[in-house]
Amino acid sequence: MTNGIAQGSADSAASGPGAKAGDASWFGHPRQLARLFTTEMWERFGFYGMRALLTLYLAKHFLFSDSTTAGLYGGFTALVYLTPLVGGLLADRYLGSKRSVKFGALVMATGYFILCFGGETAKPYALIDGQRYTVAVENVADGPTSGGKEQRFVISGAQKLLIQGNDDGSVALIAPGGQVARTVPKGGFEASGERSPLFVGLLLLGLTLVVIGNGFFKPNISTMVGALYSPGDQRKDAGFTIFYMGINLGALLSQLLCPLLADAVGWWAGFGLAAMGMLLSWSLIQFDGGRLAGYGEPPADLVQDRAVPIYLGALLAVPVVIFLFQNLMSAQSVVPGSGIMGYVLALPLMGRLLFGTFVLGVPVILLYAWRTGSRAEFQMMVAAMVLIVFNTVFWTLFEQAGSSLTLFADRNTDLSVFGLFSISAGQTQFFNALFIVTLAPVMSILWTSLAARGLEPTIPVKFGSALVGVGLGFLFLVWGTQNAGADFKVSIWWLAGLYLIHSTAELCISPVGLSMITKLSMARIVGMMMGVWFLSISVAQYVAGIIAQVASVATVGGQVTNLKLSLDTYAGVFWNIGLIAVVIGILLLALSWPLKRIMHGVT
Repeated sequence: MTNGIAQGSADSAASGPGAKAGDASWFGHPRQLARLFTTEMWERFGFYGMRALLTLYLAKHFLFSDSTTAGLYGGFTALVYLTPLVGGLLADRYLGSKRSVKFGALVMATGYFILCFGGETAKPYALIDGQRYTVAVENVADGPTSGGKEQRFVISGAQKLLIQGNDDGSVALIAPGGQVARTVPKGGFEASGERSPLFVGLLLLGLTLVVIGNGFFKPNISTMVGALYSPGDQRKDAGFTIFYMGINLGALLSQLLCPLLADAVGWWAGFGLAAMGMLLSWSLIQFDGGRLAGYGEPPADLVQDRAVPIYLGALLAVPVVIFLFQNLMSAQSVVPGSGIMGYVLALPLMGRLLFGTFVLGVPVILLYAWRTGSRAEFQMMVAAMVLIVFNTVFWTLFEQAGSSLTLFADRNTDLSVFGLFSISAGQTQFFNALFIVTLAPVMSILWTSLAARGLEPTIPVKFGSALVGVGLGFLFLVWGTQNAGADFKVSIWWLAGLYLIHSTAELCISPVGLSMITKLSMARIVGMMMGVWFLSISVAQYVAGIIAQVASVATVGGQVTNLKLSLDTYAGVFWNIGLIAVVIGILLLALSWPLKRIMHGVT
């Protein structure tokens, strides 16, 4: 699981008395850690349970195209990583961490509950050479899992023509007798869905509230954990490791249970379970029985309580975020041959803001470091920026899990487990959390053992290894596509293998990233560099959506009509990004020696 925000506030200033070593009462740590661990676990239960359903919900219930689904998902996750910058600042200056966490939890829970109201499934239709036809569906359930017997028909007068995609991208319309009644050339068949504006509006409102609530919750629960320990307390790193396990434990549970409930009862039940997890998280802070007294309180020198204006301001931001989502969904395609400027002009507003801020911010900060810092400080800042850029590449590829890899699991993966039972496409995301929980202690022991021998890899080597690893994961899955069955589906174990490789790669980069920022940044702009770090991950989430759009496959009523074409499309995209990741990783490994020199002893 991506845990940058959880670690990011570990060293933040926070109000709290700090516990002494002798006060330990929970696995050698302050007893309050147990409550914060559980709070985070249930919050992550809600978030990752919702995330396991979101892509499938957009594609199957609202019948958005793959391109729209991937773009909306990428924009949502980008904002999830951007809003904590504002939420952390407001908590530090006005609200205090505790009130921020409680407010964020309630807003997120409201967002999850609103996602329960999706209405009826969108009504599919097709445009053939500009003329609209009704599409009838058979054996299609409104849930995350496809039964494998779905059929879709174009209604043309009294005829009911089965839709079948061809390998060349054309579409064949099959008459009841089995003969081809008509072949529509590639590009002449466009499938869509008739959606209720009310329920689309509720969808965007729900996502918006999750984004805003996350901004208040995510950075500040970590700040409270940091406040449990007095300055210099050697237990802090271990405490955050325990806290990090709560993230993955919550994700592991919800990514199994929410899709299961959505299949058994309905989408609303899956999202409702996520909301219940979020309410449990809120209740642990709201009804703490005084156990968290003195932790996460508002600043002591605060003259006027500004909580109400801040809460109202957060609600006033709702239409702004909804507008960004709508602008994202209505983005125009890039005109072929228009070049880089054409691509930039075609970007939705969210993309322009993210890329513009990042592209302009990096050189401006480096210029500041060059003018105000020493030679060594400037060189260390250059190293930090280089690693931030490579980190952006890693998360761009790693975060295909919630979009293109989930759709691949649904369409081209045999989800049977040893022939005993099957899991759903949404549940495949649990592999990452499972492997993190399993491998984190192993990797920790490995790094400690290597460090004792003076052999622990440097930060650039770990980053480079992570990039090579994420590329190898995709190449491993592409190898699996060469062994697909007659149904054009690969065994679930190829997908599990990808997640095993990706999880190992994640443990090479995620735990050390923010620690690297605090070590390499100039002391007077550490906070700004933290902002750049989170901005880079936000950009990565957005670009991940763009890459998932490249892997788009034509669908009718939420399902592909040619599984071979689907398999070939995913294999081609995964092969390309896998090779690119390996090459970029090798490049960073080659740069590790000069980077080590300008890092001036930081390891």
